[in-house]
Amino acid sequence: MLINYAILGLLSYKPLTGYDLKKIIQTSSFMPWSGNNNQIYKALLELADNGFVTSEVYHQNGFPCKKAYTITQTGLAELKKQSKSMPETFATKKPFLVQLAWTDLLSGEELEELLRQYEQDIKGRIFMEQTKAETGFFKQGRTLRETAVWNLIKENIITSYQCELEWIGQVKTALLSHADTKHRDVTSVTPSVLLKKENIKMTCQLIEKNHQRYIFLSPPGKPIQTETDVIELITVCFENNAGFLLIHGERFSDDFLRLQTGIAGAALQKFATYRIKVAAVIDEKRMGGKFKEFLTESNKGNIFRNFTRIEEAEHWLLNGNKEN
Repeated sequence: MLINYAILGLLSYKPLTGYDLKKIIQTSSFMPWSGNNNQIYKALLELADNGFVTSEVYHQNGFPCKKAYTITQTGLAELKKQSKSMPETFATKKPFLVQLAWTDLLSGEELEELLRQYEQDIKGRIFMEQTKAETGFFKQGRTLRETAVWNLIKENIITSYQCELEWIGQVKTALLSHADTKHRDVTSVTPSVLLKKENIKMTCQLIEKNHQRYIFLSPPGKPIQTETDVIELITVCFENNAGFLLIHGERFSDDFLRLQTGIAGAALQKFATYRIKVAAVIDEKRMGGKFKEFLTESNKGNIFRNFTRIEEAEHWLLNGNKEN
């Protein structure tokens, strides 16, 4: 399995625990796995059974024991063997292409909105790759050639997103300029009114404090009511080199606060994917039972938390990394 090969490669650099491997894989831009415990420990068990890795338990005063895994000479030979195997061609089967294939059912405005959402998502990914801190496992290789390889992998990822962005421009030119008029009257909202509504931007402020910066959404302003709005906020963060968001509760739409719409869950996932830390100040009177449970769970993490006062929210954003 490819994940076994990747783990052997990581262990060839230095001994690592299962938790170390999980964090490296989860934060990697090119490893296509979720990095959950089942994947990691199943792979380690198989590698150990084959004699490719060994493990040693370390006792720590005041902390749980940890098990570190080390690659064996047999494992190094297997890694080299896999490195010389026939490479797979790059994947061209993309979920969005399947979705796009039957978009002739959509009106011109609906198709334009779909493409805009996809374009915003790709832009966000480009910003994430370009502004990602040069830290972590793949910052520096053991040799000049290994460092060059890792840098070229990063360049490949960014170039792929940029090519996708250029292609979206071609799609918009080809499809939207020749939209079939038979679809124009699908919505009861006239195109001019619809376009005016879609062009409303998120009003926000860039706050700089203690040599850090965050985006603040104060009332009044366009509410957060769709996944597209969330992507727009993430794009604003990357454009302003701000990794934090502080949102006044009035900027959340009623749909966002209704957990069954799925908007809040999708937003939390995107914030985690793009590593945007979010603090909110939502009045408890607006919270339903399910959403209140959602906040209780999210408050245990380090991505999205709710507070009673703006000052508390700001303090957590700017000082949370020191405290957690």
